[in-house]
Amino acid sequence: MAGEQFPVFDLGKFEQADAAERERLGAEVDAICRSTGFLAIANHGVPQAVIDGVWNKAHDFFDLAPEEKQRARAPYKGYPYGYLGPELEALAKSRDVDSPPDLKESFNGGPLFTPAWLTDKDALAFCYAPTIWPQGPEGFVYAWKAYYAAMEDLAARIMRLFAVALKLPEDYFERFIDAPISALRALNYPEQTVPPKPGQLRAGAHTDYGSLTILLPQEGSKGLELITPDGNWTPVPPVPGAFVINIGDLMALWTNDRWVSTMHRVVNPSPEDGGMDRRQSLAFFHQPNWDAEIVCLEQCLAPGEEPKYQPVRSGPYLMGKFQSTTR
Repeated sequence: MAGEQFPVFDLGKFEQADAAERERLGAEVDAICRSTGFLAIANHGVPQAVIDGVWNKAHDFFDLAPEEKQRARAPYKGYPYGYLGPELEALAKSRDVDSPPDLKESFNGGPLFTPAWLTDKDALAFCYAPTIWPQGPEGFVYAWKAYYAAMEDLAARIMRLFAVALKLPEDYFERFIDAPISALRALNYPEQTVPPKPGQLRAGAHTDYGSLTILLPQEGSKGLELITPDGNWTPVPPVPGAFVINIGDLMALWTNDRWVSTMHRVVNPSPEDGGMDRRQSLAFFHQPNWDAEIVCLEQCLAPGEEPKYQPVRSGPYLMGKFQSTTR
């Protein structure tokens, strides 16, 4: 999938279009999501200053000495937020595949606010657990929260695009995502100075769990791959000025697999490709409300066809998947 072939969608054009043009553009997105489930979103409206702010602060955080980063570590196995050190997660285990731990470290943060009406103990203990903030670098928390808020807004706009693509009312998904339990991850793949273990990757093959993911890969980086319908692993190129979007498991469930929650991974490219170098990315995992019940859409069922999956609740589904990946 060469850069010029990777689908790039102009979100601003869609938002300014009339109803007929929106329908046409929505059909383009439907076709993409039926094939690979990956596309780039350009003209997204997120200020570059907000992007640069969190990117640089995350880079500075990962530059800190290990003992400094450990001050913001998750306090126990399965805690969702804070610093997660190297080789403490194996994403392939979310698919019940035993694999060595991934060659990455991350900082993770959850929702910025807890709904006043929420009383579910599991939700409060997991998705709304406090983020363990680092003491530095200065300005990290401000930059993080600004970017998280921008991603929450962008995800809601993409969900409106998805509704049009599925021939639903544009606001159809809003009642499912008015208190989303999304998470933001800053990911650092350290420079590799020793060969990886057999089968060890920077991120093992997995699908994402929620409605959609908004990824900002490092400019010019290599390693992210998706599996195409023919069963081959294919590189996903960073697109300058755009975010890479992929749909997750819950959107595939909503659409009865009409849309693909595509398996992807981050491999260790060859040294001549810079594969041993440090690599950074930001991933925003948009997740519907804790109590949102995800049920197959009637629009995605042919006459007489039955749903492939039983309904699930967004929060418990996410919690189970996350806890299967941590060591």
